[in-house]
Amino acid sequence: MYEPIYEQPIAKDAPLPFSLPEWIALSPFEEYLGMRIDEAAGGRAVLSMPFRAAHCQGAGLMHGGAIVSLADTALAMAIKSLLPRGTHFATIEMTLKFHAPVRWGMVRAIAEVGERGDRDIAGQVEIVTEEGIKDATFKAVFRVRREPLTTT
Repeated sequence: MYEPIYEQPIAKDAPLPFSLPEWIALSPFEEYLGMRIDEAAGGRAVLSMPFRAAHCQGAGLMHGGAIVSLADTALAMAIKSLLPRGTHFATIEMTLKFHAPVRWGMVRAIAEVGERGDRDIAGQVEIVTEEGIKDATFKAVFRVRREPLTTT
C-alpha cells in the first residue's frame, strides 16, 4: 500500500505523505517489515511477520531490531483497541529478553495490555516462532498525550 512512498524524504513541518486507512492499521515502516495484524480487540493483539533476508543480522538470525519492532507494534495495536480513535500515545519504556534465536519462518507477537494508570499503559508481548518456540518476552510502558494535537 505504502511502497511508492518508501524512499520519500520527510521534511521539517511538511505534511506526511500518507494517512492510516483505519485507527488500527500498519504504518509504512511496519508494512515495509512485512507485518500483518491478525487480530486486535479488547486489549489484545496478535501480529505476524515473515522472516525475510532483509531481517538478518550478520550470522543469519533475525535481527533483534526487527523483533523489537514487531513486539512494540503489537502492543501498540493492543492499546489502540482500548483507546478512542485519534488518541496520541508513545512508548516511553521498553525491555526485551531473548530466549531463543529466530532462524526461519513466520514470527508471531502476542500482546496483552496489563496495568493502566491515569496516562500510562503497560503491557507484555510474547514473541513465538513458527515452531511454537518462545523467542522473546517484551515489556513496555506507553504514555497517552494529555491534550489532543491541534492542526493548523
